[in-house]
Amino acid sequence: MFSRRNFLVGSLFVGGGLGVAALTTGIPTAFSATPLTDDPTQTFPVAHTEAEWHAILNPQQFKVLREQDTERPFTSPLNDEHRNGTFACAGCNQPAFASATKFDSHTGWPSFWAPMENAVGIHQDRSFGMLRQEVHCSRCGGHLGHVFDDGPKPTGLRYCMNGVAMTFTAQG
Repeated sequence: MFSRRNFLVGSLFVGGGLGVAALTTGIPTAFSATPLTDDPTQTFPVAHTEAEWHAILNPQQFKVLREQDTERPFTSPLNDEHRNGTFACAGCNQPAFASATKFDSHTGWPSFWAPMENAVGIHQDRSFGMLRQEVHCSRCGGHLGHVFDDGPKPTGLRYCMNGVAMTFTAQG
């Protein structure tokens, strides 16, 4: 007999199993991202004091790159950038994504299916009661966005980036 109690117990079992699966599987890192890390002592080649970062970045860039904020969807001009070129970290100007890997995810943020070689690092983000994979610049540690496993081929990944955290340089 199917009862409310059986439904609740079954839901907890299934939900718990999904939670364990989410915790034990990570986003594949075979496409040029550094491995998952939760090391709070990690250092980066480009480092500045908080005051220096405030002088380098505008207020919105500082909130996203240094305080892991998220820009509102559909507000970045880079979401509609379709020219050939390179998207770089706004904090240190390191090239991060080639325009050839950009696609329209219909999420309101610039999205890519792969970063450039050794351009980003990934670590677990447990904010807001969720487990996500945060993407940061491998050179300055600036927060760029998150990566999800619902992207297009060939990687199946969606690097959902904050446009304010990047700059764009057109080529050719």
